[in-house]
Amino acid sequence: MKFKEAFPKARRPAYTTGLYWVVPVPAAGLTISADRKTITLEMRDVPVVDQPRWPAIDSMATPARMTFKMVWRSTGEPVQYENPPQQFRFTGTRAECHLEAAVSVPSIGFAWKSDPIATSAASFAIIGEEVNGRYYSPR
Repeated sequence: MKFKEAFPKARRPAYTTGLYWVVPVPAAGLTISADRKTITLEMRDVPVVDQPRWPAIDSMATPARMTFKMVWRSTGEPVQYENPPQQFRFTGTRAECHLEAAVSVPSIGFAWKSDPIATSAASFAIIGEEVNGRYYSPR
């Protein structure tokens, strides 16, 4: 089944921009602690596309579901990346990041679940603010 057949009302993923699996995040899906040092993104039963041959434009698309929870905790160590010629700046802190996820593709009877969130860790994570394009002004 091709993407258009599986999702007749959906727009094809924006391959030229690299965007894929872009979905709105409900207000309750994103929480930020009062001290702004912990951010949690949690979504359940999100409709996504399973496309094992991606990025091949003509690869088969199968409806799938994904549930995940990702937590970033600031270490307090400041970080800044800036590239004035490309009008880009990120200011924030390094972070610890943990993820737990589950995916199912009902049409083929496939399901996968990661290890618990307490057992995961990212090699690199940052949280903060980004400015780019017309909103960028050199410091």
